[in-house]
Amino acid sequence: MQAAIISVPSDSNINFLPLMYFLPHDLIERCPTLRSLPRCFGDIATSEKLVDVVMGDVFLKEIMDAVSALVFPHFGFGGWKEHYTGFFPVWQLSYALPLWAELLEEETGWGIQRLFTIPRSDVIPFFEPGFIRDITGRIVRRGIERENLQLILDAVREMPCDEDFEQWNTNVRTDFYRKWYHTRSKRVQAIKRDFVRYEQEQR
Repeated sequence: MQAAIISVPSDSNINFLPLMYFLPHDLIERCPTLRSLPRCFGDIATSEKLVDVVMGDVFLKEIMDAVSALVFPHFGFGGWKEHYTGFFPVWQLSYALPLWAELLEEETGWGIQRLFTIPRSDVIPFFEPGFIRDITGRIVRRGIERENLQLILDAVREMPCDEDFEQWNTNVRTDFYRKWYHTRSKRVQAIKRDFVRYEQEQR
């Protein structure tokens, strides 16, 4: 007999609990709110206080930061996520929490409906780090393929300077504009004069 589907609003933080239970131990230890939540889903589901914690902004921020740190390395960009700013396109993509929750369920069946089938007293163990890395790599590749992101990633990889994506002016951006628009190039002015002279001679 198939288990009944529990209705959960699509914008509810509860949908991200499978991602929380998927995080490796060392990563979840850095997140005070996530660390404080029990590994027994039944304890959360039957506690109004714990449900309020899950529905709060602190939980959402921590789960977003943690999942982003988990998926970012699998995009193939150097360094850690902390080396980039929020204006970096891949940094923003790593925070697409609904996408990663959906892809994790597609890849493994580990979703919110699966949690509701676990006996209330069962404790959810931590997954093996190697398993987490393998699955995370697979869901990132699945996401890139499904959302047709490879061309975007290739374009971003050709512009490795993170300052290109910041909202304020920087020396790097100023230098780029100068080279692009030739504002400091006498050579371009000479070419322009030669071209004008060539046009005049042809008339």
